[in-house]
Amino acid sequence: MDPARARELLARERSRIERSLSRLGHVDTGEEADDQDPGNLASELYQDEFDEGRADDLRKELAAVERAEARLAEGTYGVSVISGKPIPDERLEAVPTADRLADES
Repeated sequence: MDPARARELLARERSRIERSLSRLGHVDTGEEADDQDPGNLASELYQDEFDEGRADDLRKELAAVERAEARLAEGTYGVSVISGKPIPDERLEAVPTADRLADES
């Protein structure tokens, strides 16, 4: 894959992840909180836990982007870390952080 195209794909992926991370968090609906209502407390707890799980997933995706950027800088982007075989451009277009062939998962 052309390095300029790879940089573009990785920059787009980084931007998507960073935007998603910045949007996470409890959103105030403007409704008065009722600490005595278990439904309100459960709903807030669920949302907080969901957001934290999503944030963990996004941080892992961001780490994958950083690893891919490092491989690009080293000249090994687009080469499987398992077999050393070239990763098809179609796979890299679909998954810019791919570090192995589809059948090596």
